[in-house]
Amino acid sequence: MSRTLKERFFHAVGFEALAIVLVSPLAAWVMDKPLFQMGALAVMLSTVAMLWNMIYNAGFDRLFPNGRRGLPLRILHALAFEGGFILIGLPIAAWMLGVSLWQALLLEIGFFLFFLPYTVVYNWLYDTLRARWQHKAHRVPSEQ
Repeated sequence: MSRTLKERFFHAVGFEALAIVLVSPLAAWVMDKPLFQMGALAVMLSTVAMLWNMIYNAGFDRLFPNGRRGLPLRILHALAFEGGFILIGLPIAAWMLGVSLWQALLLEIGFFLFFLPYTVVYNWLYDTLRARWQHKAHRVPSEQ
């Protein structure tokens, strides 16, 4: 079954909300920046990433319709998503933190190293849970 716009929104918001909670404190500590500043950057990048996520995943679903999506395809999915997002996020991070593009690139690489496995695991878990929810929703009650 194809994903609705509402489900795509739910998927993207869940992904980003969990990521903000996990990444902001760690990034603030590593960059020696105030948590508020890193949190603001995380929210900005998260907002952009949600839009990118919905657009990217709609295209991914067209190229690779529902069905079994094994680990190699999940890894390709995550690599392409994160690679595209680095290009989008680099100038935003440099501007918001007042750092050079090189420093922003190093930060983006750190984010990439976190988000690559996070993206694979989040989407695999989401797809697994979604299949269970759909199976339960379409199950015919047994006769008594």
